Amino acid sequence: MKKFAPIIVIATLVLATLACSINVNAPTVKTGNVETLDINEAAPSGSDFTRLDLQMGAGTLNLAPGAQTLIQGTIRYNVADWKPVIARDQNNVRIDQGHIDQVKLPTKEVINDWNLKLGSSPIDLTISAGAYKGTLDFSGLALVNLSISDGASQSEVHFDSPNPSEMQRLQYKTGASEVKLVNLGNANADTISFESGAGSYTLDFSGSLKRDVTADISTGVSSLKIIVPNGVPCKLTISGGLNNVTPTGTWTISSNIYEKGGSGPRVDINLTMGLGSLELVNQ
Repeated sequence: MKKFAPIIVIATLVLATLACSINVNAPTVKTGNVETLDINEAAPSGSDFTRLDLQMGAGTLNLAPGAQTLIQGTIRYNVADWKPVIARDQNNVRIDQGHIDQVKLPTKEVINDWNLKLGSSPIDLTISAGAYKGTLDFSGLALVNLSISDGASQSEVHFDSPNPSEMQRLQYKTGASEVKLVNLGNANADTISFESGAGSYTLDFSGSLKRDVTADISTGVSSLKIIVPNGVPCKLTISGGLNNVTPTGTWTISSNIYEKGGSGPRVDINLTMGLGSLELVNQ
């Protein structure tokens, strides 16, 4: 047990400082009156899917299903330079705020709130942000691809009902963050890629798995929790640094490979981990 003590200490320090690091590192920006931009963009006609690109500087981001068009909602901001620009080109729609790499999460005086709903038409969705807090609810949305990248985040990503479209790739890349991906079985993805720095992360593969999925996970000094439902076959292969692995449920362990049986579509996970801890749950 002594060899795991440094892991626990480091992970604890990382997680303890994560929440406060956002405000400590936030630069001073000039604020003004709060402006509201109404968003209501129709899906382009004559295409199988729409490429939707959301580029925000930093702030709060909440996405949900329920739009009657491609995307509806509001963006509230009080930094004049952060006024979003909407661009359309055939089946491409882009909402661009810029300043993605120039700021951390805003201070209490800075307002940059994105509250948006997505429609039912098929979407190839890209989200890029400097840093954000929020909830991304993709339940029941027809996503053919999903790519999320940010400098840091405190977020939850939900797939609480099945994706009616086959998703080719789900990709999430983040810095030092707290992220939960819930009900990934409903994402209907062929491959999942998750890359992170230090932080706390949960990848929950619950949901209705319709086909085999391969997940490539790469994380640094972090606390990671992976949940695989009971009855779903899974193989997890671990490589990288020294890891404290805590399995829950029934797993067959051979060196760095953890397996469990089941029937139907399977989950294959390739995990590369730095100095960290893994909670592996079969529930």
